[in-house]
Amino acid sequence: MIFAGRVQDKLSPRITAVIGGVLTGCGLILISFSTAWISWIMGFGILMGMGLGFGYASATPPAIKWFPPAKTGMIAGIVVAGFGLASVYIAPLATFLIERFGLSQAMLIFGIAFLVIVSGLAQLLVNPPEGYVHPDTVHTKASVAAAAVNFEPGRMLRTGSFYKLWIIFCIASGAGLMIIGSVAGMAKQGLGQTAWLVVALMAVGNASGRVVAGMLSDRIGRANTLFIMLVFQALIIFSLLFITPAQIVFLVLAAMFIGFNYGTNLSLFPSATKDFFGLKNFGVNYGLVFSAWGVGGFIFPRVSQMIVAYTSSPRMAYILAAGLLLACAALALTTKAPAAETEAQTGFTATAVAEKI
Repeated sequence: MIFAGRVQDKLSPRITAVIGGVLTGCGLILISFSTAWISWIMGFGILMGMGLGFGYASATPPAIKWFPPAKTGMIAGIVVAGFGLASVYIAPLATFLIERFGLSQAMLIFGIAFLVIVSGLAQLLVNPPEGYVHPDTVHTKASVAAAAVNFEPGRMLRTGSFYKLWIIFCIASGAGLMIIGSVAGMAKQGLGQTAWLVVALMAVGNASGRVVAGMLSDRIGRANTLFIMLVFQALIIFSLLFITPAQIVFLVLAAMFIGFNYGTNLSLFPSATKDFFGLKNFGVNYGLVFSAWGVGGFIFPRVSQMIVAYTSSPRMAYILAAGLLLACAALALTTKAPAAETEAQTGFTATAVAEKI
């Protein structure tokens, strides 16, 4: 994501997306020729993982640049909703292809399809011309000052705002991934072969959460929306303590809400990164923020597995996730743009500085 963001900033989203399609397609094609462990590490883990990073980094920045700042959250939410909805068609399609053609042939079909389709659609991605301003952009002193803020990655890494965003994103995404895996396991116990329906509904909730949170954050602010969603996620996870695999209706509702809340992260954090640190270096800056997702996804599911192994129950994992989410909710209320932090410390406003400049 970090390197892909730099390519997006310096070259173009089209090139970034093509690289993503090629890497993803080649990774899937590689694993179609072998079931060896090292082949899957290289193909599915490294090549496809890198391809997803390039693909994800290519779409949001140009989309945000085409629309006014007042709609940043909504546009980011709509774009990343595509990632959330992917499971709706990928899960049943993968099941069908594997049952019909076998694992290797299914991966080959997916690889060729991603290589061709993604690279083709990438040709439609384009940044607006230099100096472009959307006609609906409202020019206030505050918006002009905010538009002038463009942090280089090194400067961003010296702000407290970056580390607050990073910590919240790491815990919020990690807790979400940890619980999603657990709910999927519960669904298999309760629904058997039809458990993919729960996964699909979770994906629908995931996608809708990205759009709803993005639109809400445009109205009440990123930090306030983040606080609401983190508290809501903590309450839903806590409710899992009282839901069993046999309670299908409650399990489906919990899965949808967990997907919904998890999805909010993927629209709120790119929007906050753009608001806090500007658009000029948005690709690489968001890549650095997004590294929190990778760390969270690496640590929290593993911690959950260890807890289940030692206690024979996921209950303590649920309590841990809910507690950390509530702590992040409190931290979210103190998270402000670097300019706002400077204003609080010095008494000078960003608008006043912009007027002097």
